[in-house]
This record gives sequence, C-alpha cells and structure tokens, in this order.
Amino acid sequence: MDFNKLTDEEKRVIENKGTERPFSGEYNDFYEEGTFICKKCNTPLYTSKSKFSSGCGWPSFDDNLEDAVKRVPNADGRRIEIVCSNCGGHLGHVFQGEGFTSKNTRHCVNSVSLSFKK
Repeated sequence: MDFNKLTDEEKRVIENKGTERPFSGEYNDFYEEGTFICKKCNTPLYTSKSKFSSGCGWPSFDDNLEDAVKRVPNADGRRIEIVCSNCGGHLGHVFQGEGFTSKNTRHCVNSVSLSFKK
C-alpha cells in the first residue's frame, strides 16, 4: 500500500504515537463542513457533523465513520488509543462518560494526524 509522505513531526505523532501540543493544531478551532481523513493513507475518519468544542486543546469528535477507527488499549494501561483502521496510524485517544455530547464519547485527535476534504 502506498502512503503519503510525512514530515518528521507527522511521523513522530502518527507512527511513533506522539502528541502535538494542546491548542496548537490547525483543526482545534476549525468548523468547516466536510470530512476529516487520515494524513497517512487518506481514509475518511470523521465528518464535521461529529466535531464539537471540548476545550481540551485538540479536535474532538463524538463519533467516527463506520469501521474507520480502531480502539486499542494504550501502553500505559489507563487510556484507549485510537488508530486508523486502514494503516494503523496513531490518531489520539477516546474517552467515555464525560457528558460533552449525547453520545457521551470524545475522540481526542491530533490535528497533525488529519487532513480535511470539503
């Protein structure tokens, strides 16, 4: 499978499970209509309809597109990591029970792991 060429920072986050600084990502306060796709493989992950403001410093979504995101236990044993189901690229973490939306789910995603299509 061919993947997009990644910058060193994108590799640090997507391939090495890093985290971008809070409030620094291009999609944190971004609310255009469209689809957020995986930066590494272009798989559609989230629609703008599922994005909401959580105030956490990273883009937040309460739902992913069907079968687009895989949940795996984080190495620290306390959190659940989310990765692209197609390429395994690190997206961020998912949290439940915070009450931000009626779905009670927050996908906390690194902007650097995403691209956007209108």
